[in-house]
Amino acid sequence: MVAYGIFKPAEKVLIIPKTITAKKANVTTMVTATGTIEPITQVEVGTQVSGVVEKIYVDYNSEVKEGQLIAELDKTNLRATHTQAKAAYDNAVSQKKYMKTIFDRQQSLFNNQVISQSDYDTALYNYETAKGTTIQRLSDLQRAKTNLEYANIYSPIDGVVLSRAIDEGQTVAASLSTPTLFTIAQDLKEMQVEADVDEADIGQVTEGQRVEFTVDAYIGETFNGVVTQVRLDPTVTSNVVTYTVVIKAENEDLKLKPGLTATISIYTLELNNVLTAEAKAINFKPETEALTTYNTDYNMPNNTSNTSKNGTTVWVLGKDKSITPKTITIGASDGVNVQVISGINQGDELVYSLKNMSASKAFGPPSGSNESPFMPKPPGANKKK
Repeated sequence: MVAYGIFKPAEKVLIIPKTITAKKANVTTMVTATGTIEPITQVEVGTQVSGVVEKIYVDYNSEVKEGQLIAELDKTNLRATHTQAKAAYDNAVSQKKYMKTIFDRQQSLFNNQVISQSDYDTALYNYETAKGTTIQRLSDLQRAKTNLEYANIYSPIDGVVLSRAIDEGQTVAASLSTPTLFTIAQDLKEMQVEADVDEADIGQVTEGQRVEFTVDAYIGETFNGVVTQVRLDPTVTSNVVTYTVVIKAENEDLKLKPGLTATISIYTLELNNVLTAEAKAINFKPETEALTTYNTDYNMPNNTSNTSKNGTTVWVLGKDKSITPKTITIGASDGVNVQVISGINQGDELVYSLKNMSASKAFGPPSGSNESPFMPKPPGANKKK
């Protein structure tokens, strides 16, 4: 039995290049981190004396001026201590004057050889002791006066009261450490973000770089700032090393509030309107066989050996469909776009892929070809003309 069939020759395979265009674009790299918004200057106001809070003149969010009285402690005991110290000092001054009078008289008698050396030494000793006691009592009086003045709590800066940790009638004790009574921020129209930047990224961050950040309180709104400080002191948490980067931000509308969490982007590189090529074209290395097949199909010279060992090679698709290697000098990269310093021009088509494709798929079936009636047809194929 003889079997008959139809011989179907192998379908020709074409090499189809895919390209991107060299164009002017921006090359930008950034470092992301999170941080906390804080006032630039924040002062914790305390007291150096213990006592009962007698009066409070400010509250949360109160605006205060430098030197303004914001609270008072009870002065009863402090006034008594001051009065006692004043009396002791006055007594010491009187004692010194009395001892000086005796010393002057004894010195005159001693010079006239009326009294002995022992009597003179005793008068001198008593006078010097009185002078030392006077100095000591004066020191006690100054301390008592200072403590009495400390009972008045003044604002050290112009600003806004962020927190108040006391109430009238509350007892504050300053024996072990200075208790915090108020926290005052100097100027909320200028804020700063203290961001924790990972050790892998800190080498790219320098003062003066532009920053954009967002806060959850204002969804969709972006705030601007600038890096003002990169602190050298590291923070280690669970073996993760971070560094604090301080970012200054304007806050004229007072939207930014102390304590808000900010998600920041630090622009470590910004190149605007430079010639670029996409990284996939920069990294493309054609297979020799595919490039040879392409050149053969289009009767082009074989350029597979024209690549440079120095520099970076890209493959340019010419208007005559030729693929030519060109050596370029590249600069910075943001992972997508790569700066091209020299070697190609704006508008050049750069090959990033050579894809195998059958001729029928590349150009479609020839007209009048006999297709199976059972094969699916594209939409609209059965419409009557």
